[in-house]
Amino acid sequence: MPFSLRVLFYRFYMALLKLSIRILPFKQPRLFTGADSALALCDALAADGTKRLMIVTDAVLMKIGLVDPIKQRLEDAGIQVTVYDGVEPDPSVEQIEAGVTQVKADQAEAILAIGGGSSIDAAKVIAARATNNKPIRRMEGLFRVFRRPLPLHAIPTTAGTGSEVTIAAVVSDLERQKKMSIIDLKLAPVTACLDGKLMAGLPPGVTAATGMDALTHAVEAYISRNALKRTDTEALEATRLIMEHLPKVMADGNNIESRQQMAQASYQAGIAFTQAGVGYVHAISHNFGARYHTPHGLGNAIVLPHVLEFSKSACTERLADLARVSGLDSNGASNAELADRFIQRIRDMNAEFGIPTGLEALQDADVPAIAKAAMAEAHFTYAVPRYMDRATCEAFVRSLKLDPQPDSTTAQAA
Repeated sequence: MPFSLRVLFYRFYMALLKLSIRILPFKQPRLFTGADSALALCDALAADGTKRLMIVTDAVLMKIGLVDPIKQRLEDAGIQVTVYDGVEPDPSVEQIEAGVTQVKADQAEAILAIGGGSSIDAAKVIAARATNNKPIRRMEGLFRVFRRPLPLHAIPTTAGTGSEVTIAAVVSDLERQKKMSIIDLKLAPVTACLDGKLMAGLPPGVTAATGMDALTHAVEAYISRNALKRTDTEALEATRLIMEHLPKVMADGNNIESRQQMAQASYQAGIAFTQAGVGYVHAISHNFGARYHTPHGLGNAIVLPHVLEFSKSACTERLADLARVSGLDSNGASNAELADRFIQRIRDMNAEFGIPTGLEALQDADVPAIAKAAMAEAHFTYAVPRYMDRATCEAFVRSLKLDPQPDSTTAQAA
């Protein structure tokens, strides 16, 4: 089939998806915000009658003691608490199954996720597997979680993924070298908190990568052809907050007010992309993560300006809107000039934060498989403003190869 006809099919398919998005009953969690709101969430769980709860987190947060005050608050309120800390970045099927085994053995009636997107995503799937007797691979895709999961509560410790409000979880299938997306309304947490105080200790590399991850969510949601008025509001405000406060937290990691604003921005970006979707940045970054274990936020940050440059001709006005809320407007500037300024500002931020312009790990031999997988993900999941054919996508991915720079310093994310 000629590429032009395929594009028409994709657009028709996405138009149908947009109609369904308008009527789906998206729900937001009961939200606690501000310093020490994590402790207020604990009190609320006790007041709601929770008796047995399993915390899902990672070993690093346990080691530094971040989880201890939360666990103690729950126990003081009379809740029996156990901990599964086997989550690692890009959680695998095996890590999640280990959590499922423990949650059943502990007879937990609810789950509390504490950590970044990896911990929250793992907790979502553990909660779903605990009530659905089916392999994780059979949950991949849209609306394949049939029974309601265990009640899930979320305390994010990074301002990036927005997983505390989304209906999706990403799981690494190591056997197939693939990241699986599990998307279902039932995966949304029922309670969440935005506590900037918990994020004060994040190292600069993690702060940068997760912050650019949140920006990617907002930007891709806003330029999506499935954007709605309600998602536009969230995406524009998230972009404004990130452009103002990410440089501030990079300059001073203990700026609690800006940490709080970044947490709010990540949450609002999560609302936006849950409904409007994302695009090629995520499709390509997911495959970098699956093959090279590139941290998701870092991968998004690397790919974002390149995709915006490719997409610019199809979404110039939208990019100009993002430039305006980012404070890049000036009298007489055209939409095209503002779009260029916005893309350049992202490049400048990446450079300031130590994020490379490409991926050194990328192997030429992997490019065809990465392009094929990225197109399969994007074309049947995301309403991208401009489509790539196979040759274009392969050339695009190949252009992201970064030659080794022995003296370079790049951002690293947990």
